[in-house]
Amino acid sequence: MPPPTLLAVPNVSEGRDAALIAQIGQAFTHQGTRLLDSHSDPDHHRSVYTLAGEPGRLCEALVNGARAVTTSIDLSTRDPADLESAGQHPHVGALDVVPLVYLDEQRRGAACAEALLTAERLGHELQIPVFLYGELAGGRTRAELRRGGLPALTERMAAAGLQPDFGPSKPHPTVGATLVAARPPLVAFNLQLAPPATLADAERVAAHIREHSPRGGGIPGLRAIGIELAGVKPHQPTPQVSMNVENPLDTPLAQIVEAVKRHAPIQSAELVGLAPRAALDGFPQDVPMPGFDPALHVIENRLGSS
Repeated sequence: MPPPTLLAVPNVSEGRDAALIAQIGQAFTHQGTRLLDSHSDPDHHRSVYTLAGEPGRLCEALVNGARAVTTSIDLSTRDPADLESAGQHPHVGALDVVPLVYLDEQRRGAACAEALLTAERLGHELQIPVFLYGELAGGRTRAELRRGGLPALTERMAAAGLQPDFGPSKPHPTVGATLVAARPPLVAFNLQLAPPATLADAERVAAHIREHSPRGGGIPGLRAIGIELAGVKPHQPTPQVSMNVENPLDTPLAQIVEAVKRHAPIQSAELVGLAPRAALDGFPQDVPMPGFDPALHVIENRLGSS
């Protein structure tokens, strides 16, 4: 039988330097691994790469890409004010998260093994402290580790004795730490609110719809925050509800759109990376999603292309 195909979705804390983003993407295409998609966002200062490959080869590609990150990104030189404005999503490292994704239960074991091998090599060869999350860490969440960003993680490692699962006991001086997991597909999905909505409106909507909402009625498995994008025109920022849908097979994006519509009008939608076909079932035609192409952004379609 041929080796199972796994996905990896490394998130890199660089979303503005187009040449550097392309250079890092090229480094991830190693040992026959395919780069299915690259999505960069200057507001979030983040690039999300979607890779596909066989076990073993995918680990090699991730380590090769990580080497490129360590030699090209230095978080210690970034202005704290810029980090605060750009870090709308808290991050703990230049190579922030590296999830290994299995598309069915038959591939779960291979993804877990690939995640552990990748974590060990990042820690041992590149001296990056690596923290596991999700099922490899007893359910510890990515949000727990990211809370407060790299400064807070550094403090917890020093004062509270928080130890990484692999690698040194202190953050790397230039690239911080990395979070690694094995998981099923997750969908990163954003909704821009229509004028005259404000940041406060986006934050209010996010508080209503996310899981464990204190207001009740939240959607299981939905992580949501309200942020403000810089916008094309000066002084006209765009409020956004930025989300991670952790159970996209059970919670289609159409359900999330309808939940948001109950609280605020929607201007447009954005898919970050790829999504399984079932997550897009029934997506409303009256909500534009600029740049979306089913041939390129649906996992099943993309894996079937050469």
